[in-house]
Amino acid sequence: MTETDRGATTTGPGELVDRPLVIWYFGAALAYLLISMTGGLLMALQLVRWNGFDGIEWLSPGRWRMVHTNAVAYGFLANSFLGALHWVVPRLALRPVLSPRLSRLIFWAWQAIVLATAVGILLGQAQGLEWGETPVWVDPAALLGLLLVAVNFLAPIVQTRGPMYVTLWYFMAAFIWTFLTYAMGNFIPEYFVSGTSAGAVGGLFIHDLVGLFVTPIGWGLMYYFVPILLHKPIWSHGLSLVGFWGLAFFYPLTGIHHFLYTPIPMFLQYGAIVSTIAVEMVVTTVIVNFFGTLRGSGRMLATNLPLRWFYTGMVFYALTCLQCAMQTTLTFQALIHFTDWVVGHAHLVMYGVFGLWMQGVMTYLFPRLLHTEWYSPRLCAWHYWLSAVGLFVMASDLILLGVFQGYSWAALQPWDASIEISIPFWVVRVFAGLAMYAGLLVFLYNIYQTWQVSRRQVPAAA
Repeated sequence: MTETDRGATTTGPGELVDRPLVIWYFGAALAYLLISMTGGLLMALQLVRWNGFDGIEWLSPGRWRMVHTNAVAYGFLANSFLGALHWVVPRLALRPVLSPRLSRLIFWAWQAIVLATAVGILLGQAQGLEWGETPVWVDPAALLGLLLVAVNFLAPIVQTRGPMYVTLWYFMAAFIWTFLTYAMGNFIPEYFVSGTSAGAVGGLFIHDLVGLFVTPIGWGLMYYFVPILLHKPIWSHGLSLVGFWGLAFFYPLTGIHHFLYTPIPMFLQYGAIVSTIAVEMVVTTVIVNFFGTLRGSGRMLATNLPLRWFYTGMVFYALTCLQCAMQTTLTFQALIHFTDWVVGHAHLVMYGVFGLWMQGVMTYLFPRLLHTEWYSPRLCAWHYWLSAVGLFVMASDLILLGVFQGYSWAALQPWDASIEISIPFWVVRVFAGLAMYAGLLVFLYNIYQTWQVSRRQVPAAA
């Protein structure tokens, strides 16, 4: 870390970045990731016929499964995104956020919302909507929080003069799309429609939350950090705009592919299939753009750990892109519908892509936030390998299992037969999950020790 880096991150009067707030957001994100992984392990152990909380209803695997997914979406990803946005947006807009006090209010309010959601789910007050299980009394507060986030970040962005970098395009869209998507998914099925109409809206919500909240912020952050680490501009600004407009046009239509072979009208199912394949082409342009930027600098992957996190996520993104284009077709869906293939696919994209990206961002930023080098670069490497390899083994294991399950059901074998087939794969998933869990614990320990070193350096500097 250069002296320029050190000076750029010092927090003081008139500074652009609220450094302690970024640390708070990252710390909260990692705490929720730990909670989510704990819930995932409880689910995995239950499937191999070992449930340590058998008979305790509020600790039942079904409820922890909902805590698992919500803690990832609204706890880990939302907090890590907000932390990174507080670093990136002021630097690109050359203005601080609208109100530092509002930023801190949003931080504490958002933690209250996420914790209230977890408590409500454990107490049996969840809504019957995937990724929208937040209790009805939490939804208005969450929507108000999203509105305040949009106002706080859009204020400096709209004051930007001159050409606007593509990262800010993605962020501006994400603030608007996320607010609308959350409102659509949590209020329309609950109060205005029912039956297949509610199912169709629920399908749109599930996928739009990935495509219109997670994806634009994730892409925007990569368009910011990758050129900085490679010391070169993005390969093609034109392709970055193709990715933006392709995402905006095609992604809102894809969600019904979650409900193929249902009573939802077939023209909507066909439209979702076509839109999904189009989105995969759009994602391909983004992947090509990032690998084009890497051309001539591939050796940096061996020495620059944050860059390795980012491009490992890119590789997983390419695999996810290929997989999604296949699995959304009616022919392939007939085989893998309701199987663990879908679970493997979800882990590959949410943790393998965006989860790795955000941990790479944290690996890059924590030394700059704490004004000290990592306590142990070797532990950083262990964190990477345990997380990346563990995720790859888990996703591959579940995707392969999905094929076996699909053929077992297609052969009209008894249900018990597919369970017996699944047990060895589920055992592998437990150990892959334990590797990922160990990687996170290593990271948390490394952060703590780095923070301790930074505390000791402050009196010495004074």
